[in-house]
Amino acid sequence: MDLTARLLRAAAARPRLLVLTTPGGTPVRLAVEREARLRDWPVAATPADAGLLVLAGPGHPGTAPAVERLWRDMPGPRARLHARHPDEVAAALDAARARLASPDLQRADAAARPAAPPPDELPMAEQGPDRDGLWLDRLHVPLGPFLPDWPAGLVLRLVLQGDVVQQAALAGPAPVPGPAAGAGGRFWAEPWLRAAAGEPVTIGEAARRRAAAQLDSLARLLALAGRPGQATRARRLRDALLAHAPEPAVRPAVAALHRAVCRWGTLRRLTRGLGVLSTAEAEAAGVSGPAARADGDVFDRCREWLECVARDVRRLDATGPLDPADPVGREGPRGRTTGPLPPSVALAGLLPRLLTGTELAGARLIVASLDPDPDELAAAGAELAHD
Repeated sequence: MDLTARLLRAAAARPRLLVLTTPGGTPVRLAVEREARLRDWPVAATPADAGLLVLAGPGHPGTAPAVERLWRDMPGPRARLHARHPDEVAAALDAARARLASPDLQRADAAARPAAPPPDELPMAEQGPDRDGLWLDRLHVPLGPFLPDWPAGLVLRLVLQGDVVQQAALAGPAPVPGPAAGAGGRFWAEPWLRAAAGEPVTIGEAARRRAAAQLDSLARLLALAGRPGQATRARRLRDALLAHAPEPAVRPAVAALHRAVCRWGTLRRLTRGLGVLSTAEAEAAGVSGPAARADGDVFDRCREWLECVARDVRRLDATGPLDPADPVGREGPRGRTTGPLPPSVALAGLLPRLLTGTELAGARLIVASLDPDPDELAAAGAELAHD
């Protein structure tokens, strides 16, 4: 065996994954994360660190340019895969790893690369007044649709002076046509949508899905705040709930995570006064659920998620029917599901105001603490476009 083949086998033994989720692809993304953790395959933070590009979810033309740009930025050896359904994930990962270890395929990929790929157009700086009245350079920067620990598909357009956000505007995600815009494309809200359509759904089933969704959001926030170990614990609990683990198996771990996060003084200091949202302001903006009840900043919303999870874990065995007319039955992970638009629309509408004036790192934490569901945003865009 030549040296190239040996090196490729070593690279394929434990490849680093760059996971890109398309609108409607949440269940596939969850399957990829679970499979990667079982295989001990790390998730890459940037294209430069990745060996496998994983596109999770249905095909969507609006995300294709960003996917191709990230693929172009990945160094060799590299391979890519597209899993459209959770059941395809394991086999797709195996096939992609085989391509990563193939000398012939890697040589062909290297030969097909442009010798000098054209660089993206860089945004030009302009000048404008800052908060102190000084004229400083301003840079127009998009955030999304694919960033680590970011609501996949969400696009914000920022105007930065230094690392301070001067302006912010919501630019995406694009509407999702066809079945992905329906209940099947809104994974986290699915039990409430089914109940509203007249299907039998138990309180325990909805509580399990809501707790898993809020642990998924919490994991992103903890990862951004520099607690990867606690983020992994949250994801493991999320996966256990989705795998129908009984209450006695998850309740102690949820309590332990609650204690660990709430006693972490650094998070409290890091987020003090960041993204403050009162209950009155939230309700005036049409926001409900944990973001409205938290009545405070990023840390308060984090703590509210943990308390919601603890309450829902105690309901896992509830067999009564989910009734959209009662408080438990009408509140999904992001808020009330009975309005004309999904609750994530109101959450996303808060971002421009809450991000303005914050540093970029703080802006990322604010987005994570609200965590609007891009599947809901894309579906809402499709409904508005249809009307």
